[in-house]
Amino acid sequence: MYTTCMFCKKHLGSNEVLESFPVGRRLAFHAARGRLWVVCTKCQRWNLTPLEERWEAVEDCERLFRETPMRSSTENIGIARHREGLDLIRIGKPPRGEFAAWRYGDQFRRRYRLAALGGVGSLGFGVASITLPIAFPTILAIAGGSWAWIAWSRLRPLAKVRVGAGGSDGGPVTPEDVAVFRLRALRSMRLLPDEDELGFMIEVKKGQAQGRVPGEDARRVAAALVPRTNEQGGSRRSIQLAVQEIESAGHPNRFLTEVAKPGARNWTGSVGLVGRMPVPTRLALEMSLHEEQERRALEGELWILEQAWKEAEEIAAISDNLLLPAGTDAFFDRYGQDG
Repeated sequence: MYTTCMFCKKHLGSNEVLESFPVGRRLAFHAARGRLWVVCTKCQRWNLTPLEERWEAVEDCERLFRETPMRSSTENIGIARHREGLDLIRIGKPPRGEFAAWRYGDQFRRRYRLAALGGVGSLGFGVASITLPIAFPTILAIAGGSWAWIAWSRLRPLAKVRVGAGGSDGGPVTPEDVAVFRLRALRSMRLLPDEDELGFMIEVKKGQAQGRVPGEDARRVAAALVPRTNEQGGSRRSIQLAVQEIESAGHPNRFLTEVAKPGARNWTGSVGLVGRMPVPTRLALEMSLHEEQERRALEGELWILEQAWKEAEEIAAISDNLLLPAGTDAFFDRYGQDG
């Protein structure tokens, strides 16, 4: 049973309410279709669970939802909070648009509010620095901190993704299999057409090189980087427009293919540059990438889902180890038992 979010690589938490599935503090389930998601409390994204861990837990969720008095519901979706803190989201038969807007609305609006609060804080600090007397050493310290923050934001890893064949055969993911993407890659990311089944490839800059990532690697890279371009989130209106864009294409995968076409220019005239796309299009792109992964898993390619969970666990462990100095593991192997 996996316990790490497939997207932000953070721990999903645990609950003591469901013996059949003790992972997560917020669970969403669709009893009619036998689907169960763990909603990450950090990034608000839905992690579809592997098939063999799902059936008994879905039945227990349904029973527990009916027994919980504190709940609110619409015609298609209901929410219940157990007295021990477990949130249950029951999905009925909502139309595609309603389900997508409800499912992604929480995370996009949460990012939108956080971005707005950050903007207000920055504005308040700027006004205070102008109107209040501040000592010259303090100004120098603030300026130095600003430059340090700029350098850190450019150099810090934004995403770690498995690329190439490493780990795809069921073997462990090694540090050599994990590509690290930083701000330069995010700003240069383009969505380009491709003739394979996926229908698109990703072009990014790493260092001074410009590289194209095709096939399954393109989907993984896009799924990791596109949410970073959407860190500002979106208003309720932007989310509605994003859902309409997917619905007008008829299918999430068809939307991905259409956005990658050369004729799909955005308002700046930049072909395929994700960061320059209108906000609703970027939100629709994130939704489609997420739903396309689940569709493939549910239509029989369950190894994709299993691999995604496994990679999340292994990349999270690799990320933790990358922060430690060389020789740390050997030190603890030698001296750990002695306290």
